[in-house]
Amino acid sequence: MGRFALLLLLAFASFQALCFAADDDTAFYDSFDEPFDGRWIVSDKDDYKGVWKHSKSEGHDDYGLLVSEKARKYAIVNELNEPVSLKDGSTVLQFETRFQNGLECGGAYLKYLRPQEAGWKAKLFDNESPYSIMFGPDKCGATNKVHFILKHKNPKSGEYVEHHLKYPPSVPSDKLTHVYTAILKPDNEVRILIDGEEKKKANFLSADDFEPPLIPAKTIPDPDDKKPEDWDERAKIPDPNAVKPDDWDEDAPMEIEDEEAVKPEGWLDDEPEEIDDPEATKPEDWDDEEDGEWEAPKIDNPKCETAPGCGEWKRPMKMNPAYKGKWSAPLIDNPNYKGIWKPQEIPNPDYFELDKPDFEPIAAVGIEIWTMQDGILFDNILIAKNDKVAESYRETTWKPKFEVEKEKQKAEDESTDSDGLSGVQKKVFDVLYKVADIPFLSEYKLQILDLIEKAEKQPNITIGVIVSILVIILTVLFRLLFGGKKQPKVEKNPEVAETSNNQSTSGEKAEEEEEEEEEKEGTAAPPRRRRRDT
Repeated sequence: MGRFALLLLLAFASFQALCFAADDDTAFYDSFDEPFDGRWIVSDKDDYKGVWKHSKSEGHDDYGLLVSEKARKYAIVNELNEPVSLKDGSTVLQFETRFQNGLECGGAYLKYLRPQEAGWKAKLFDNESPYSIMFGPDKCGATNKVHFILKHKNPKSGEYVEHHLKYPPSVPSDKLTHVYTAILKPDNEVRILIDGEEKKKANFLSADDFEPPLIPAKTIPDPDDKKPEDWDERAKIPDPNAVKPDDWDEDAPMEIEDEEAVKPEGWLDDEPEEIDDPEATKPEDWDDEEDGEWEAPKIDNPKCETAPGCGEWKRPMKMNPAYKGKWSAPLIDNPNYKGIWKPQEIPNPDYFELDKPDFEPIAAVGIEIWTMQDGILFDNILIAKNDKVAESYRETTWKPKFEVEKEKQKAEDESTDSDGLSGVQKKVFDVLYKVADIPFLSEYKLQILDLIEKAEKQPNITIGVIVSILVIILTVLFRLLFGGKKQPKVEKNPEVAETSNNQSTSGEKAEEEEEEEEEKEGTAAPPRRRRRDT
């Protein structure tokens, strides 16, 4: 009994010590269990009209800070009781965010601001307010990254420079709660975690990890150096001694008539390819004075269906064996070639050496974003001096919510009915929507979107839609590489024929609707033909 009591006492003492250690290592924490008024200050700047709300996370009793309106700029800041130094030991920056309505275009990052002596006020917080670190997800168009930006002062120039983490991790594309963690270590290392899993490790002083690097290059190109006028950068030149051969005919056509071709037997020279429809009749309401002389619509000549051809026969064209095109002298090595000119290197006046980054302290945490989506929820914002503290918060505040959301999402995917989309198909369509936003496909964006929307309603034609979109992409690439103005032809698989028919422009759709209306009025009323100009 005495031994059990001793163990219990030791366990209690260890737990208490851990709690005190967590408190000592927690520089800032906001769970948003209580309304944020009084702790967080909303910017009064005119540009920031977005309304922040204290709201529950969807499906939970847990509260957070909510972006409540679409297409708005938002700015809000919380001043710390004491500035947090980034020069002493480790520092951990962590927060949760959830895109409850998805995120197509917008940011969800935090700014860790320098002291107000740097020139900013809470009520006037905006994108110009000086920060030390910016960290968090950002997604719009081709941008899809978890930012980590250090604003560092050059001791030579006195200028603050933004240093961006190279090759940052991508933003999760679902609507679940995710936790973002940045761990700054005293050995100049920074680790980026998403949901507790390391996605990126970098060194602040490595030129391979930050752009531009914190330590400038020792030398720079001389801005005053000029390329000499006689500097020849041409590696090859036309042979000045080359002479066009006497038998080189530049005027010979590329194609000529095939003299060996023979008109196929049974060719109907006197039959036109199209004839007037013998079953068509002039509509009763046709007014010659108003509508012009009525002409029967044309149909394919049935006699030509069984014949090898109709109309005037002409010999086909073939490649001209004598064709050589425009003559040009062959290229030879340039005897005066000096290589590609570069200005000479000079010592960089802004160069400095550095053992450790000269971090500015964090005096406030701010959220300054522009987003097209609402429903972005921020929660459990933490600044700690021990990564074990951050891990503890992930386990107790984030993980339980995430597991519930993940199971719910899994159940929804499994219960998708035949008219719905599977999880895999949703990911496919997410990619296709990104493809539609590629700049060189802008001319065909509406066509591609029509195809995607059709496939979302009829998931069984997804493969056909993907093939059709690939045809568009390949055709556009062919045009870009080889020129030409031919419009891409969408392959009409039997399964996606209906989809392809929906790709017409608004003007074409209007014409189709007009023709359908005429068909409804009676099959005896063929399309009207205007009198031809004489």
